[in-house]
Amino acid sequence: MARNSGRWNEKGVPDQTGKRVLITGANSGIGFETARVLAQQGAQVILACRSESKALDAMARIRQLYPRASLQFMALDLGSLQSVRELAALFFEQYDTLDVLINNAGVMWLPESRTVDGFESQFGTNHLGHFALTGLLLPALLKTPGARVVTVSSIAHKDGYLHFDDLWLQKGYGKQKAYAQSKLANLVFARELQRRLSQAGSSVLSLACHPGVASTHLAVPGFEQGGQALLAKLMQLLTPLIAQSALKGALPTLYAATSHSVEGGEYYGPGGFYEAYGYPAKASSTRRSQRPEWGKQLWEVSEQLTGIHYDFEAAPRKATA
Repeated sequence: MARNSGRWNEKGVPDQTGKRVLITGANSGIGFETARVLAQQGAQVILACRSESKALDAMARIRQLYPRASLQFMALDLGSLQSVRELAALFFEQYDTLDVLINNAGVMWLPESRTVDGFESQFGTNHLGHFALTGLLLPALLKTPGARVVTVSSIAHKDGYLHFDDLWLQKGYGKQKAYAQSKLANLVFARELQRRLSQAGSSVLSLACHPGVASTHLAVPGFEQGGQALLAKLMQLLTPLIAQSALKGALPTLYAATSHSVEGGEYYGPGGFYEAYGYPAKASSTRRSQRPEWGKQLWEVSEQLTGIHYDFEAAPRKATA
């Protein structure tokens, strides 16, 4: 059970003027609410999304509320390493610093399928795409005092296992099994990244979070692609009745991205009933997610699969007393 530390909400987000934030999957759900609140507080928000039309619509909705919001769209398909590289190249054509990277986008419960690079779709999109993106943007984070990487995991990580001998689950694919593995990978990655940042003496923080049970349409495409249109419709109808709002689900992300009380390597989620609902608090996680040896193995496998190798050499050393 999460350790609740109060009723922290979006009003607790400090002023973000002068900060640059990149959020993957920012056009809907938790990503949209995160982008909206950060833009309201003065951040420059880059919406990294697959669909330009959906991103532009999201930006228009935010500007209706906050006409002076600083927003930018960058195209990103996390299921394509080429697309990840193109976003990073575009980013560095315009900027050399980044205050917060929020690895938010994801796919859920997809029927067995592959990314364009041949990875199992959920592991490839949810973990490997974000691993590559973080590594490519790392130089900008290392140049930025107090920068953070926030990776969104899930309660589902508790059912996950990293099948290093069969990451694509070819010996027995299950869409929930694949999703849980990808979300465990997100959490293991966030913690291993913090270990390596700390070893390099960097002040950059790596944190993880989860939204609990939030009213988003994340699961709908999986049912649609699996030919289960009726279930997709039922999900759309029932989710708002049993889940907390997308804004409430975004609070752990906002807390991890902006609170002065966070610690690197920590995991935050709703502090209420079974971590499904409530305000941000430190969340519980499995022993598997805390294994340093799994962190090292996942890191090495991810480097091999993506071809992305992190360079911590440029990390400014933290001041010591």
